[in-house]
Amino acid sequence: MTTKKISKNVVLLENIIQNKIYLVRDKKVMLDKDLAQLYGVKPFRLREQVKRNTKRFPPDFMFQLNEKETNEMVSQNAIPSHKVLGGHAVTVFTEHGILMLSSVLNSERAIEVNIQIMRTFVKLREMMQTHKDLKRKIESMEKKYDHQFRIVFDAIKKLLEPPTKTKKSIGFHTDN
Repeated sequence: MTTKKISKNVVLLENIIQNKIYLVRDKKVMLDKDLAQLYGVKPFRLREQVKRNTKRFPPDFMFQLNEKETNEMVSQNAIPSHKVLGGHAVTVFTEHGILMLSSVLNSERAIEVNIQIMRTFVKLREMMQTHKDLKRKIESMEKKYDHQFRIVFDAIKKLLEPPTKTKKSIGFHTDN
């Protein structure tokens, strides 16, 4: 396998992983079903290994979503529907829980995927820190320069803020 092909696969895997990281209870987490898919095992087997090693997964490493959180994940299309769950509660893993999974799922693929997941979490942290640093620099520049540049600084600040999601109402509407 060539280096070019390997780096292309790593970038592809990194993009896939980034799209499977969610914010729940102010923690970055990944769903058990997504992790199972990445590791190449069935979700049942992943949950089975976790049950066999419960001492390795305290509540800050892994937790189950409540009904409201599960409904939010379904509405965000992170989970296609409640049927997909097959009666199982959705379990999510924090970064530390994912790291612990590599010791429970002792396969070459699990190790390789875990390394990439950890690198992705590190990149996300670095991006967030850069974002904060950039915001601080803009604010300090704003203090130095007069109000003529306020419009420019306001525009830059809006670009730095995460986009707000607006929910579209469902159903037939007439224009009034």
